[in-house]
Amino acid sequence: MNDATSLFDPYEIRGLGPSRTLILINGKRKNLTSLVYTQTGPGRGETGADLSAIPTDAIKRVEILRDGASAQYGSDAIAGVMNIILKDRYDATSVSLTSGSTVNYGGLQYGLNYNSGANFGKNGFINYHMSFNRQEAAIRKDKIDGASDARDLTNGGPAELAKVEEYLKRFPDGNNKNGTPDNTSAKFLVNGAIPVGEHSEIYFNAAYVYRKTLSNANFRQPYWRADHVLLHIPNASQPDYTLTPDNYGDAGSAINTEIAADQAAGNYRGYIGYQPSFDGDLNDYNATLGFRSNDFNGWKQDMSLTVGGNKMLFTVNNTVNRSLRNNSPISFKPGGYAFNHIVGNMDFSKAIRDNFFVAFGSEFRSESWQLIAGDTASYSGQGANSFPGLQARNEITANRFNIGAYVDLTWDITENFLIGGTFRSEKYSDFGAANVYKVTSRYKIGETFTIRGAISSGFRAPTLHQQYLSLSQASFSGGDIVITGLANNISREAQILGVPKLKAEKSNNISFGFGFNPNRNISITADYYSINIKDRIVYSQEVDKPDADPARNISATSFFVNAAETKTSGVDVVVNYRNIGAGSGKLDLNLAGNYTIQNKLVGGYQSLNDNFGLPISTQTLESLLTTSRPKYKFILGADFTKGKFAINLNNTLFGPTEFNNGDLNDNLYITFKTKMLTDLGLSYNFSPKTSFSITIQNIFNVMPQYKIKAHNSAGQAILDDENAVKDEISYITFNGRYTVLTYDGSHFSQMGASYLAQLTFKF
Repeated sequence: MNDATSLFDPYEIRGLGPSRTLILINGKRKNLTSLVYTQTGPGRGETGADLSAIPTDAIKRVEILRDGASAQYGSDAIAGVMNIILKDRYDATSVSLTSGSTVNYGGLQYGLNYNSGANFGKNGFINYHMSFNRQEAAIRKDKIDGASDARDLTNGGPAELAKVEEYLKRFPDGNNKNGTPDNTSAKFLVNGAIPVGEHSEIYFNAAYVYRKTLSNANFRQPYWRADHVLLHIPNASQPDYTLTPDNYGDAGSAINTEIAADQAAGNYRGYIGYQPSFDGDLNDYNATLGFRSNDFNGWKQDMSLTVGGNKMLFTVNNTVNRSLRNNSPISFKPGGYAFNHIVGNMDFSKAIRDNFFVAFGSEFRSESWQLIAGDTASYSGQGANSFPGLQARNEITANRFNIGAYVDLTWDITENFLIGGTFRSEKYSDFGAANVYKVTSRYKIGETFTIRGAISSGFRAPTLHQQYLSLSQASFSGGDIVITGLANNISREAQILGVPKLKAEKSNNISFGFGFNPNRNISITADYYSINIKDRIVYSQEVDKPDADPARNISATSFFVNAAETKTSGVDVVVNYRNIGAGSGKLDLNLAGNYTIQNKLVGGYQSLNDNFGLPISTQTLESLLTTSRPKYKFILGADFTKGKFAINLNNTLFGPTEFNNGDLNDNLYITFKTKMLTDLGLSYNFSPKTSFSITIQNIFNVMPQYKIKAHNSAGQAILDDENAVKDEISYITFNGRYTVLTYDGSHFSQMGASYLAQLTFKF
């Protein structure tokens, strides 16, 4: 299942991670989430803005700006910008009821969405939205391999194997739940403008979302973990599936002594294990108040103040702290995170001449990030089993501010030839300055063909999260949950390891392409891009550094460091063919996609280790950075309308994805095969005020499918051994618990076909 990551939905462009895509709402910066993704999966070490905080029914359109966005908008826009434009002028009040589910694994969802507003004056309006949505957990229950579980989770002797097989005969899936979390949310949004005179207006928008999630960790089978008789009631008529005490703790430990006494007393009869649950509470808000005028001595001006924040608090239930044994609570408050920002913008623009345009402006931003410690029992000793709490010694509130300014010039040299340039400078209170630029050009050939290109630089400031996060992290490795540490860059551990303070990532971007519009119904665009990022921030693997002074020994500690250089290039393509006659109906065709030519770590992962002097990276981490996204992704869509009836058909092609899974032999890697998913949408307008639609996603129930491949002859020797291959599959699927995704994830969902129906009323 999921943990804190189930509380937000990030977005990325060109496979560079959500940290390098800037999200705007009506042109103003959306706040980041407070969470850093720390699991070993795609997006490791990243954060981003939560797109799910913005109600879909409140969106008018979405604009994507890819090239040179950093020079215009500052940090986080190396890959590009997504600008979400909210609905403005009011046209009707709408109420929609939605419901859906996966076809095979449950996950019933239902919701109520309300959108309304009013218009006033010549251009004044208010548009507001409320929605309440509920989604139950969708659950896969895959069969566990007993021999592998006995090998990985027990001492592996014949007696242990017999107990494991006895339990799995009764519970083939080990009671494990694997899928999507239970999710309940309430969303509120308002967008409006108040005219001031003939050429000016005060504008505003605000949004708030509350989300509650409930997800589950791996089920702790009785041969894996003992509950110290805190989570079950003994039943003398039922079997005891627990093993010899040495399977649960160090030989001769107090844990073992206690378990042996409880076994002798029959207290583990009827014990079938436990599944820790993870509850998350999220509050996310953003608001903007601004004034714009089109007549300020010939200048256009736009001044605004934006605030935003995100807070996550966690609860872990139905688990124990093994270090506290039978004195342990069974419910814990492990803490959480909070992020807030205040952003002020001033922008001015004017057409100096008919062919020369100038714009300039400034932005001030204040940010704060907080690590909120958990209760003492959640982090004492081993901490709460499945999710150790955030320790009091790591509690921190960090702040910073920055100010930036830009100037933008555009010159139409001729009617067909345009050039432009932008320069931006920023000063941060915590790491220094950054200066970036963009030079762009466009040339029209006739009325239908346009050639365009851009050269730019960009930067991404390290987030406060990456600079100040410290934690004990629970992760899966080698058939067990292990606890490792993340040291922030101002810690004693970082000083001993020689980890420098973080600085900004820097990029150089080149792009060129064309647009072709042979007639009003056909448009074709294709763009090549190349992005080189230096000083890319890496979330290292755990490192050890022994020292002659035992007080300076470092073990199993990771950190963030500017250690990578990456090169990414590819092609974006968009094709639209509209208003095709199809009998008495109309057909629109569209194709959109991206092909990645290269996405590589310069010098490979070993170069990071050589440059830094510590083994901070592995093949696994390199693949998460470079090959964990599809090589290509294309969507071919068709929209047919006839009278009151409409059909939408989308075919999404996911290219191959590669992982060097951490539990896989180093001589092997995993490739997820190219797959096509088909979505079908049907809608019917019963009247101008009533409509019904149903969307069936992945109608052919296509599942991710992987193949293990060899890096070299040693790897091929493993693949030639049937038993060795079976062992490798057990390692990457946690002995069958994750048969479709493997433990590192895949390129699309494992939940198969699903449907969503919506009934809408307008009045």
